[in-house]
Order: sequence, then structure tokens, then C-alpha cells
Amino acid sequence: MLTRILIANRGEIAVRVIRACRELGISPAAVYSAADAGALHVRLADVAAPVGPAPAAQSYLRGEAIIAAAQRLGAQAIHPGYGFLSENAAFARMCREAGLAFIGPPPEAIEAMGGKIGARRIAVAAGVPVVPGYDGADQSDATLAAEAARVGFPLLVKASAGGGGKGMRAVSAPGEFAAALEGARREAGAAFGDATVFLERYIQRPRHVEIQILADSHGNIVHLGERECSIQRRHQKVIEESPSPALTPALRVKMGEAAVRVARAAGYVNAGTVEFILGPDGSFYFLEMNTRLQVEHPVTELVTGLDLVRLQIAIAAGAPLPFTQEGVSFRGHAIEARLYAEDPVSFLPAVGRLALHEPPLGPGVRVDSGLASGDEVTVHYDPMIAKLIVSGADRAAAIERLRRALDDYAVLGLTTNLPLLRAVAESPAFVAGDTHTGFLAEQRIHATPPAAAPPEALAAAAIWEQEAGGRRQEAGARSPFESRWRAGGVDVPISFTVGKETHLLQARQSGEGWSIAYAGGHIDLTIIAIRDSELVVAIRDTLERFRVARDAAGDLLLGWRGEAYRLARPAPLSADSVGRAGHGHGGASLSAPMPGTLITVLVSAGEQVAEGQPLLVLEAMKMEHTVVAPYAGVVRRLPFAAGDSVAGGADLIELEADED
Repeated sequence: MLTRILIANRGEIAVRVIRACRELGISPAAVYSAADAGALHVRLADVAAPVGPAPAAQSYLRGEAIIAAAQRLGAQAIHPGYGFLSENAAFARMCREAGLAFIGPPPEAIEAMGGKIGARRIAVAAGVPVVPGYDGADQSDATLAAEAARVGFPLLVKASAGGGGKGMRAVSAPGEFAAALEGARREAGAAFGDATVFLERYIQRPRHVEIQILADSHGNIVHLGERECSIQRRHQKVIEESPSPALTPALRVKMGEAAVRVARAAGYVNAGTVEFILGPDGSFYFLEMNTRLQVEHPVTELVTGLDLVRLQIAIAAGAPLPFTQEGVSFRGHAIEARLYAEDPVSFLPAVGRLALHEPPLGPGVRVDSGLASGDEVTVHYDPMIAKLIVSGADRAAAIERLRRALDDYAVLGLTTNLPLLRAVAESPAFVAGDTHTGFLAEQRIHATPPAAAPPEALAAAAIWEQEAGGRRQEAGARSPFESRWRAGGVDVPISFTVGKETHLLQARQSGEGWSIAYAGGHIDLTIIAIRDSELVVAIRDTLERFRVARDAAGDLLLGWRGEAYRLARPAPLSADSVGRAGHGHGGASLSAPMPGTLITVLVSAGEQVAEGQPLLVLEAMKMEHTVVAPYAGVVRRLPFAAGDSVAGGADLIELEADED
């Protein structure tokens, strides 16, 4: 009998498991790093224990500390979530030896499927096709180069351990192989402690289709249909859906049966996912098995009506599956969109305070999140804010619901990929179901955030600054500006800076409403409602709803029609700033886009470089980022060396441009 479960994770998956425990009458226990002491999953748990400093290697990856916390807090089982220790066979074995139920597969199954090379061999033995390639023990450069020539180009160099695109390189020609091999080994060794790689033929325009399986300890295994996860950036999923628009009923049965064979051959128990590459001709190949719950499991839950976390807990407690394969049914269509704190064009992570997080509501809309307004996104962990999951009677209805929910989603204070998600949802190719793993690059999805604020946003900001500010002041303590505003008939100047542009406005009260003049026109509006983070106004007989927050620097943050705007009040020039104006130099410093570690410096001081030439490699947020020359020039200074830690915004290299 399980009365308390410790969740060895953080973020949205920890919150998801906590809520499942609540429904089952099981007490949830949490662990946290120093950076997460006040995190949402800690606030929702019954009890919580610290497990170390902010870096995951010193906290969430410390198996012995998590076992000790579970014992101290009186837990009988540990749910590992996904990531961190979820696919760590040694940790699963530690749980067993400590008398704790591990809510996942046995360590033997994790070991069998944990390495992609071993998993391929199990799939072959089970009669499941794999992509042609090389997975031999000889890892010498010469052997791998010879095998690459045999497999043929294009091909993929892939890390045997781990996933998420880390340690993976695409190679289109023999001359690129040596550099790709070195990069894959380096990244795999850093991420997984194992630099072993294997080679696979690169399938052109493939779909990424995975099959969810469930297995109990009584020999029963079923599959719960497929999820298509083809829309990816940097080999990491962005949009997932079920069912796949590419599968026929016959192909679904065939792939489901193949997944069950792989799971049975591995001696699998609990929830897992068998991933396949699906070619344009309908041929499919085993890719890998994820021996844990997947991030995208909610889409399966919505089309099957099953709660995978509750089933995981029941299986770990020894219960048999309550249904057979014939008892699994599917209804409607579900789509998940991952909301990240990252630039929607470069995909560079963003960090900082989430000033406002207001998810959409309504029928068929679910949001799984580990963050609330006021929480922080830090450099230490994955920058995912939430998962938006929608369902509908069919794919067309689900897409319409996704569009509406994305437009209603308000996230202020951080740069997010909301523009990318909206652009994908509007893409004709996505609507047609013509997706593959190179979708984002091929379609050239336009996801640039708005460069300028429209007049409606400027007018709303002017109203908010005065109305909301006045309401916060005590009676009789209003500023002269506020008094003039409310007197009516007086033009009150107000200005905002958006990006590099400053907007000068004139605000005038007019009867029950206001008139806001701007360069080129004016807007008349009436306030309908104003609350802590919401402003509703009537503009040209249409009600417009704005979400509003303020960041630590005092900038006004505005959300409207799915877009986010940052409006700053310009500061007056000081003598110091005027004195500096106009002074520059003939070069430029390329700064670090975020805190990280300098992995490799590829140039030296005094070296002539060409536009687009790689200069150095920075590791941040568990990914490598190559900094390239934005123009041809000469390297004048290199302040850092390989291995140095650098702060966000630090000058990494000083590059003097060529005169021409």
C-alpha cells in the first residue's frame, strides 16, 4: 500500500505527478535544489527536502541524496518523472536495494534499452526493422570513416547514450565526417559521460512517430497508439499530436505490434515509448526506446481517456493492467505545443522572472506547467514554461482550438516561442499534415516577434499608466500629472520607448472616455474594466482585452492578441550619457547571449577571419552554441580561454571589421 510517493524531479512533471497523487489519496513529497526552494512543485507538495545546490549534477542527479530524502520523509516509492534520473539503471537499482518502489521499468530493462546500440540489436532480434548503419564495438576513427563510406551519405553520427539531439550530427559529404565525429563525441561525453557513437543512414523527409506502451509485472503489454513528433528544433520536439495524419489503421496496428515486441524482448514493465522513423513510402524503422514517461504523454491521455501517471503508480504497486489491447479505444484528436522561454528565431534560451503567466481556459484545453506568475526561469534547467494541450473531435477542430488558445495565452516578462507556435498553427503545410523532422527549416516559418507596438497597445499603455497608477495611490496623494489628467480638457504628454523607437503621445479626457493622439492619428477609447493585470477597453465599438504586468526594471509589459510588448518610459539624458554619445571604435565585441562555459576557441588574436567563420563554441543550457563572425575582419582580443565560465552579456571576442 503506497501512502507517500517522493517525486524525484522538478517543474511541470513534478506538478503533474503531485496532482495524480492527490487524486489517489497518496501524500506527495518533493525534493528541491537551492534554486527551487520556492518553486511551484515545492509549494504544492505535502513535504519537501533539499538535495543540494542549484546545478543538477549536485542536486537532482544525486541518487543517494534523493534516496535519503525519501527515507527521511517516509515515502514508499519514487517517481522519477522524465529527464534527470528517470532512465538511470543504477538509480533504479538503488531504489530496489533501499526497499523503495521505482515507478518505472526494472533496472535490467533500462540497461537493455539505455544504449541505442544495444536497443537496435534487441529490435533486430524481435524482428523489428532498423535503419541501415553501423553499431559495432570498434570506435576507431579509421573504422568509423570506413563504415560511413559503406553506409553512404547523407548519414547521422549519433551518441549511443542519451537523447534530445545531444551528440547528434548530420553529415552530407565525406569531407564533413571527421569534424562531425569529433563534435558528436565531445557533446556526448559531456552530456552522458559516454562518447560512444554509431552511424545511421539519413532518411530523407522522415516523420518521427512514437508508440506509447504499457506493461505490467504479470506479462501483459499493450500499446496506446501513436504520437507524431515531427516538428522539432535542434532535434527536440516542439509540436506533438495523436493520431498521426500519416498512419492508416493497418500501419497503426503494424507499428503498435512492433513496439510491443520490442518491449517484450526487453523484459519491460511500466510506461515506455518506442520511437520510429517513418519514411515517405510508409516504411518504418526502430529508432530508440525511452524507458520513462514522455513529455508529450498528455496527447495520448486525451485521445484514450486514460491517466498514464495513475496507471504507472498502479503497475508499480503490483496491479495488473485493467484492460487488454482490445479494450483500448481512441477518440478525437489531440495536439501539444511546448511553450519555451527562448527566442523564437534563434532558439536561444531566455532567463529571468515570469512577470505574468496566464494560460488559456475553455473546453478541450489543458495546460501542464511548473511555473506561475512571479517564478523564475534560471540557467540551470530546461527553459520550458508549460505544455499547452488541446483536443477536438477531429484534427481540424483541434487545430482551430490550438489557434484560439495560443492567441489567449499571456506570458509577460520573458521572451518566448509563442510567435513560432502561432506561425506553425497557421501554416498551410501543418494544416495539411505535411510534416517531417525538417519542417521548420523547409517551411521557413516566420516567427519574428513584433518590432513595434501598434497604436492600440500604446493607447492602452497610456491609460494603464494613469488609471492603474492613480488607483494605487491613496486619496489626496495623486500626482499633479494625475490631477491634470482627471480634470479633463487638457492634453497630457506621455512617451514610451519600444525597442529603439520612442513614441510621443498626447492624452486627453473626453467625457466618459479618452482620446490618445500619436504621430499620424488618434484613438478614442473607453475603459470597460480594469483589474490587477487586466485592462478591457472599447475601441471603435470593439472590446479589446490587454494583460498587463511590470518587470523589475519598471518597464510596462503588455499582452494583446497573442503578442507581447515591452514599453519603457524614457529616462532623461544625463550629462554623463551626453558626453559619451558619438564615441565608438572600428570594431565590435560579440557578447555571450547567456551565461555558459567556453568549450572551444577556434581562432587566435591577430587572425584574419571570413564572414560566417566559426569563432568559438559556448555551452549553455545543456546545448552547444557556435559563435560565428558576422562580418570579415581581424580578431583583436580574446578575453577568455577554453574552460572559462562567462556571464550573460560578457564580451567573448573583439573583432575589427575590414574597411570594405
